[in-house]
Amino acid sequence: MTTASVSASSPARRVSWASMVGTSLESFDFYVYAYFSAYFIGPLFFEPLGETGGTLAAFTTVAVAFVVRPIGAVIFGWMGDRLGRRTTLLWTVGIMGVATGAIGLLPTYAQLEWFAAVLLILLRIVQGLSLGGEWGGSILLATEHAGPVKRAFYAAIPQLGSPVGSILSALVFIVLTAVLPADQLAAWGWRIPFLLAIPLLLVSLYLRLSIDETPVFRGVVAEDRRERLPFAVMFARRPAAVVIAIGAALLGIGSYSLMNTYTINYGVSQLGFFYQDLLVATTIGGLLQLVTVPLFGWWATRIGSARVVLWGAVGTLVITFPMYFLLQFATFPILVATMIIGGILPTMSWAALGGLMNDLFPDSFRYSALSLSYAIAATVSGFVPLLTTAIGAASGFAWWHPGIVLAVMSAVTLVAAWAASRLRPEPELATEPETATAAA
Repeated sequence: MTTASVSASSPARRVSWASMVGTSLESFDFYVYAYFSAYFIGPLFFEPLGETGGTLAAFTTVAVAFVVRPIGAVIFGWMGDRLGRRTTLLWTVGIMGVATGAIGLLPTYAQLEWFAAVLLILLRIVQGLSLGGEWGGSILLATEHAGPVKRAFYAAIPQLGSPVGSILSALVFIVLTAVLPADQLAAWGWRIPFLLAIPLLLVSLYLRLSIDETPVFRGVVAEDRRERLPFAVMFARRPAAVVIAIGAALLGIGSYSLMNTYTINYGVSQLGFFYQDLLVATTIGGLLQLVTVPLFGWWATRIGSARVVLWGAVGTLVITFPMYFLLQFATFPILVATMIIGGILPTMSWAALGGLMNDLFPDSFRYSALSLSYAIAATVSGFVPLLTTAIGAASGFAWWHPGIVLAVMSAVTLVAAWAASRLRPEPELATEPETATAAA
């Protein structure tokens, strides 16, 4: 191995792990709220609405953060393409951490009535805006420090943030429900997971301050190729790629909303599982993903990111209805198997998503393109719990009702991944770290 290759690969590895810490904080904040919404937010903030109304209101607050994501994508996408990837990511992770910590300090309906719910919704809006720029920047921070051969692998590393965040948030709730009585958990214990976002934020800020701007962006600046309005250029030059990217992201994001938000509530209220059992099963599935995500990233370097996303969608489509049929038997081993099988196959599409999107867009407006495509897919996914609840209510919560939603998402991602494998990438002037560094 040459000295040049060592020096190129070492920063790429270090930066990809720093990116993963930031996405872990994002995921931790998301899953903490997801678990919270499924179990606590209705009675604490929407008490007068009753059990069903409170649950629907809780899932609506989950969706609120997704709705404003495209706005955040426009704001932070412009910053990322004009001011730099690193600078923008410092803003996004800082806003997310502060907003999540503030939720832990909120008064409840019993203390402030409906004004408490308004404050909660406002903080969810702030979270959603920051989320609009976090994921795309994390992917670019990792891939734009890497060469073309390993780029698909490094694009998968930030995706580890999702299972890491899921594991951490589930472990926190498992510990809290084990050591605190239900009345204390409802009174003050629910605040602890949100306040933990503050120390995690400090770690993430330290790591991101310690890394450099990507050599690809430095090359764009040196060659004076920054776009004044990257979103306008994106739609003018790559409109089909935007549509493909949105469809490719749908399964990876939507399956998490379905499994980790709706299934938690559905498993407790309709199938008779204990809340702790659902958290344990989710944690087991997340631990397995710590192994499968890098493996799928490595596979993407062999066959291409689009093909890995495609095979993940095919596999999910095949197992969807058998998986939900078996879940009706309500045994813990079946629950664990559901979380594992129902997690691994969508994880294929999730692990290779960053590589697929990175290949679709040139570097001068790549931050905007990735952020907006991901944000739109996330916005659609944010309504998955509400949509699945509505289908369940209309069907009398028949065993197959969540399978319809998962099957549709799988089919959309399958078609999008096939289209991505056929779409020729647009040539660009500085895609390699070595070339960009020389230009800078």
